[in-house]
Amino acid sequence: MEPIQDEQQTSLADALDAFRRHLSHEKRRSVHTVRAYLTDLGEFTSFLRKRLGREPSVRDLDLLAVRSYVASLFGSNEHSTLARKLSALRTFGRFLLRKGLAETNPASLVPTPKRRKLLPRVLPAEQTNRLVETPNGNKPLGLRDRALLEVLYGAGVRRSEAVALDMADLDRTTLGMVLRIRRGKGAKERLALLGAPGTEAVETYITKGRPSLVDAQGNQDPQALFLNARGGRLTGRSVARVLDRYRAEVGLPGNASPHTLRHSFATHMLDSGADLRSIQELLGHASLSTTQRYTHVSMAHMMQAYDQAHPRARMTGNDARSLPEPNRSIVAPQRDETSLEQPEDASGLSDPGKDES
Repeated sequence: MEPIQDEQQTSLADALDAFRRHLSHEKRRSVHTVRAYLTDLGEFTSFLRKRLGREPSVRDLDLLAVRSYVASLFGSNEHSTLARKLSALRTFGRFLLRKGLAETNPASLVPTPKRRKLLPRVLPAEQTNRLVETPNGNKPLGLRDRALLEVLYGAGVRRSEAVALDMADLDRTTLGMVLRIRRGKGAKERLALLGAPGTEAVETYITKGRPSLVDAQGNQDPQALFLNARGGRLTGRSVARVLDRYRAEVGLPGNASPHTLRHSFATHMLDSGADLRSIQELLGHASLSTTQRYTHVSMAHMMQAYDQAHPRARMTGNDARSLPEPNRSIVAPQRDETSLEQPEDASGLSDPGKDES
């Protein structure tokens, strides 16, 4: 990267432009990540510009400015939003330090607001299946939507990963389909699996629906798996609109999002007996602690089932005493001490890690 001019003369806008090049070319961050950083830092720049009455320079990024900015965000932003904006300022501050444009990183001195730990939003399996099976008919967009929902729920991929899939990323096997996720979170690659129903939906879309979309407007993006009506690659925003349309038809809550299908994928697998390590690999989590939060959701489901089904779940003392005595004439089988299972080793269930769902 070309050196920037002296700190005393460097405008914040010039420093941000250098930071953008650093993220894009040196760090190779995704377009979405770069846009998110610059949006948050652009809001901070606008705050300083209004506060100072002039274009801010790098030396205006001091502790008082950061504290004032964070204080102005309280009341109108969620704690998670405050934490994200402050994180962007810290990353930018570290960049300025490395380039010799600042002597300190004032954002690192401002504590992060505590984030509320919310459980992932999950749909019941029956509702999820109804949602995925709602698109029908033989029209190209209906076939595409069915395949898209199958991939989101059946493979547990993020919507950004789904729209980034190319035709070359699909590999048919005897048990289903393997999806090569080349542009996952943090630029990590992984393999995702798709079962028989999802594989059938994707293959039907490829053979009967996608050819019409490819030819729609002059072959705009022939490599993309999921295309829009004009033949271009489907966008993440379009995925949200697709889900909203079918969610309304099924009558699901309005807060169900594409990521809800990913959360549902993980929770339903855990409910059915899958181990955490396998789910971690399929989701692409770097840390097992990120995947562990689904155990809390699964436990909530188990408690609900217990309350609804067990005869002692909501009993009073008198109710319990009125239960019939068990038939004690049945002789309990002798335990085979050699067949007792050894307790599982849970030593690997506390890996530290940040939220990267």
